[in-house]
Amino acid sequence: MELFSIEFWTALLSIVVIDLVLAGDNAIVIGLAARNVPKQDQKKVIILGTAGAIIIRAIATLLVVYLLMVPGLQLFGGLLLLWIAVKLMIEEKEHNIKAGTSIGAAVGTIIVADAAMGLDNVLAVAGAAKGHPFLVILGLMISLPIVVWGSTIVLKFIERYPVIILLGSAVLAWTASKMLVAEKFIAPYFTNPVIKYGFEAIVVLGAVAIGLSLKRKRAQRAQEADDHPELHHHRAQGE
Repeated sequence: MELFSIEFWTALLSIVVIDLVLAGDNAIVIGLAARNVPKQDQKKVIILGTAGAIIIRAIATLLVVYLLMVPGLQLFGGLLLLWIAVKLMIEEKEHNIKAGTSIGAAVGTIIVADAAMGLDNVLAVAGAAKGHPFLVILGLMISLPIVVWGSTIVLKFIERYPVIILLGSAVLAWTASKMLVAEKFIAPYFTNPVIKYGFEAIVVLGAVAIGLSLKRKRAQRAQEADDHPELHHHRAQGE
């Protein structure tokens, strides 16, 4: 991939979108972790915690970039990323963060929580970077400041326009499809551009369709539980 080519800018845009969609609620974690610290120390906690989280995430992503070069792991990573793309559309996230009262404890909480929440993000960014560490670092430098300082705006946009989540899932599925066709022992089957791009389109549309279908079914079950709470109670006891 040549620097500043169309492929470069497409990959960079994918990384920024992935970071914003998958890391959109990291700001909630940062806020919750810093809430019990004295007000005058909260900004320090946020800056130190975010810096620590960025360093660990960058190292983890660079490690995954090189791991994906191992034969077979790109195929595994692509399939895992497809599952993450579907999960993004249907999951309801909870933030159970135990806030520390000291600066050290709060900073540690932010770093540990971000590392735990950022596994899907690390894999997605590594896949989108296509083996280029420079893209990983540049993508993090662009998107993480937006997430940290403009997080409330990002979250409000996601809540107001759910289509952003759909777009994020599609980008993840597209990244996954590119990882699948790039796997060395499968790549020979995708030398024809029509087959390659057709397969990528089917993967993206399939992942989005499955995610929307599962989300609709979950919403129907939730509605049935609200309409018939006694039936839901009996079902829960039977299970």
